[in-house]
This record gives sequence, structure tokens and C-alpha cells, in this order.
Amino acid sequence: QVQLVESGGGLVQAGGSLRLTCLASGNMFRINSMGWYRQAPGKQRELVASISSGGGTIYANDVKGRFTISRDSAKNSVYLQMNSLKPEDTAVYYCNVAVRYIPYWGQGTQVTVSS
Repeated sequence: QVQLVESGGGLVQAGGSLRLTCLASGNMFRINSMGWYRQAPGKQRELVASISSGGGTIYANDVKGRFTISRDSAKNSVYLQMNSLKPEDTAVYYCNVAVRYIPYWGQGTQVTVSS
């Protein structure tokens, strides 16, 4: 079993920055990927960014150039640095980790960007 704990969400003004952290614990043998998804009210959950075990990254088009995903394999952690935040980035952000191709989810952390 894998447990994920997110932190770093909060309220920020447009143009500001936040850094999300996800700490994974449990049976972490053979992590395939780590990433962040978000879900705004009334919308489907969507991929924000992911990073593979080899370090390859994928970003949603509307966060490219503003968000940066990184990981610390030694700490089983994944981070999301969010800069130039916009009101449309407001959502609950979820950490996702695939271990042996089984997905695990965190409880979510609220990010609210005021205009």
C-alpha cells in the first residue's frame, strides 16, 4: 500500500507563487511516474504535470512555462512549483503516484487564486 500526503496549497493573489509537496510512503518499489492533477468545481479532474521514473516531464498546455514539476527519489517526494498563478488555476490539486502501474491518490490540497 502507498500513502500520499500533500501540502503547500493556500490562497494567493494572481501573479503569485505556490509550491506543492507530495510525500509518498509505503511500498514504493518500482515507481513508474509521479504527478499532479487538479479538479475545479464542476469540471473533470485533469493532468497538470507528471514526471516519469526516467525524469521525462509532461505538462498541460495552459501551465507550460509557469509550472515546474520535480522529484526527489531519495525522499519519495514530488513537487510542483507554480508561478504566475491565475484565477483559472483555482482547484483542488491531487498528487498521483503510479507504483507497478497501480495509481494512488492523495487527499488533495486546495489552491485558490484571487484576482
